[in-house]
Amino acid sequence: MPRGRSTFSKRQKEQARQQKQRDKNERRAQRKQERPEGSINELDEAREMRELAEAQAALFRVGADDEPDAPELVTPHK
Repeated sequence: MPRGRSTFSKRQKEQARQQKQRDKNERRAQRKQERPEGSINELDEAREMRELAEAQAALFRVGADDEPDAPELVTPHK
């Protein structure tokens, strides 16, 4: 096999590797740009979970006035 073909194949493989790396970096950058939107959704989800927990706690407190020995439910606020 002539020398030129081996060099050509190596160059082709190297160019393919570099292209894959560029594509990978581009996808990573795109995910970084989308990430702030995801964190807002997580905050909304946390707030919704807290509201549901408070609503459930309120349901348990409905009959608490009738029972004098009933423990009070305390919800921590940050």
